[in-house]
Amino acid sequence: MPSLYIALPEELRGDEKLHKREKMNYLYYGDNLDILGRYIKDESIDLIYLDPPFKSNQNYNVLFKERNGTKSSAQIKAFEDTWHWDRKAEDTYIKIVEKLPKKIADLIRALRSFLGENDMMAYLVMMAIRLQELHRVLKPTGSIYLHCDPTASHYLKLVMDTIFGHKNFRNEIIWNYGRGASNIKFALPKGHETLLFFAKSNNSQWIPSLKPYSKKLLKSLRKDEKGYYYTRGQRTGRREVAEWEKKSKVGLKTYVDLEHGGTKCTDIWNDLGGYPRSNESLGYPTQKPEALLERIIKASSNKNDIVLDPFCGCGTTIAVAEKLKREWIGIDITHLAVSLMKHRLKDTFENGVKYEVVGEPIDLKGAEELATQDRYQFQWWALGLAGARPAKSEQKKGADEGIDGYIYFHDDPKQKETKEVIIQVKSGHAGSGMIDALKGVVEKKNAQIGVFITLEEPTKSMKTGAVSSGYYKSPLGHNYPKIQILTIQELLEGKRIDYPVRARGTDATFRKTERHKEEGKQKEMF
Repeated sequence: MPSLYIALPEELRGDEKLHKREKMNYLYYGDNLDILGRYIKDESIDLIYLDPPFKSNQNYNVLFKERNGTKSSAQIKAFEDTWHWDRKAEDTYIKIVEKLPKKIADLIRALRSFLGENDMMAYLVMMAIRLQELHRVLKPTGSIYLHCDPTASHYLKLVMDTIFGHKNFRNEIIWNYGRGASNIKFALPKGHETLLFFAKSNNSQWIPSLKPYSKKLLKSLRKDEKGYYYTRGQRTGRREVAEWEKKSKVGLKTYVDLEHGGTKCTDIWNDLGGYPRSNESLGYPTQKPEALLERIIKASSNKNDIVLDPFCGCGTTIAVAEKLKREWIGIDITHLAVSLMKHRLKDTFENGVKYEVVGEPIDLKGAEELATQDRYQFQWWALGLAGARPAKSEQKKGADEGIDGYIYFHDDPKQKETKEVIIQVKSGHAGSGMIDALKGVVEKKNAQIGVFITLEEPTKSMKTGAVSSGYYKSPLGHNYPKIQILTIQELLEGKRIDYPVRARGTDATFRKTERHKEEGKQKEMF
């Protein structure tokens, strides 16, 4: 990634690295291999969770199809969760064989001899070099959880055995989410995924995971005269039964510690569900439930420890780490994900979250560099800067009718009608014809407002065309320009789209997660 648009603080530009500063939360845009090498120092991370992108919902045999293309690999985009054997994979293979420790080099050579040059081998090559970096940054007391599925888990187990040591293997955790469909004719429906749990050493932190008590047990609880909760029958709590209770005429009582208790987990987790709860869901296809990350983070870290997710996606790991008072580092290679994570943190935490974003354009020159490098990443970044949702997540121009993004809002106090702002983003030369086209799309879609975001300064005729479109008259009693033009420079300076209820905070651009309440406040309310 060109360093031209890396948002380094002034005092750290040059050879200084960000991790030498005071502890803080960080959100990085970029390739995690590059980020790990540039910013994360040796043995500085307490816990790593990663859910690498991989297209496992396709026919298994497709993964072994030979691919000998030599074109440069595109960046991995959100929702395009697959890797291919190409020039980049070949170069990474050579680097592993020539530079990495002999054990991992020998394993990767053997796997290539067995698998050939295909998507599966490309995936293993790209993962091996990253897992080696993750081993470097993990503390001796640290742990790592690699989320995968049966398509590749057996190969990844070999890679992790080699890098972390087979003696440091702790568990193959089965996350049984109890649902699934199979598109293969002669196969059972898929109902679980796998987490490979490794420690860095025998000194790794470990707090036994506990499942919450069942609803059936909780309903059966009674209180004794001292205010302790108890049930009858087999011991399920952590309190030992007192000697005098054994002599009681009413029979044996089992005391239950509601504050710290629970039933111990096995390596099969079938109590967490599969889909995120409705108040968590952001519509991200690979989003995991917060309960899954909460169990992992509680089991293998303490308050103020540092949690790292190098494939951060929609930010479930960092959101849960923040709730549990851990420090965190999130990395993702798309501006779409980074934008989503920023909105999630803002929506979830009422008092705000202190963190720094590294890798976004901070000035016009950086924006121009990003547009030159990858116009789709530029488009996603610009939409995020404007607070808009992308209309598509692929790098393909289809029948989108010139719509790059949108904002939903509600401004009618009497009706629940959802209204829309349509957005176009242009990184190259723009002219008045584009404003006319935007007018046509707004009219056809029956949208209320159209916005044209441009990297270049708009021409006089473009401004005239926008003004001539008139206004959208809101039921709230205010008029908003029907067609608006915003430059990237204006967005960087803080100017925003002018539409109803923006200041009221009731727009529906992104799905919002439930507000997080501090533990103390929850008890107070109870």
